[in-house]
Amino acid sequence: MKAELKQLLPALRRFAYSLTGSMADADDLLQNTVLRLLNTPPDEGVPLPRWAFKVCRNLWIDDYRAQKVRQQATQQVDLQQENFSDGEQDMLNEIQLGEVNAAMNTLPDEQREVLSLVAVRGLSYQEAATVLAIPAGTIMSRLARARVAMVNALKLNGGLA
Repeated sequence: MKAELKQLLPALRRFAYSLTGSMADADDLLQNTVLRLLNTPPDEGVPLPRWAFKVCRNLWIDDYRAQKVRQQATQQVDLQQENFSDGEQDMLNEIQLGEVNAAMNTLPDEQREVLSLVAVRGLSYQEAATVLAIPAGTIMSRLARARVAMVNALKLNGGLA
């Protein structure tokens, strides 16, 4: 298995980079993936490449969720430093960000995941399709539905004029 894993490393590293968008983060993700693969080898009959890419994707998702929790924690008022700036604009920005976050949270997981990968992370449809192991057409369909749902949710909340 170690020899096969060694041959798989360049492809896994490219995949990790496509997920993270950063070589440093990709290397960290690759290291965590290899550690997990060595500690938890695939079941008998499961091809190592398929298992390795799935482990890498799942670790990336776990890290993404953890980052989201950390971001929410740092947005707590008692953890923020006071900054002096245009209070009215800051308030409007916070309101808009809150409305967008609320609208995103109403989306089904599949749509939110695709919208995050394509619109927030900047992945191409094909890259997102690779990450999620679904056809690019499904990515486009989910993204279109997510965008319509976001517009409708923001209109209901008065977020769009």
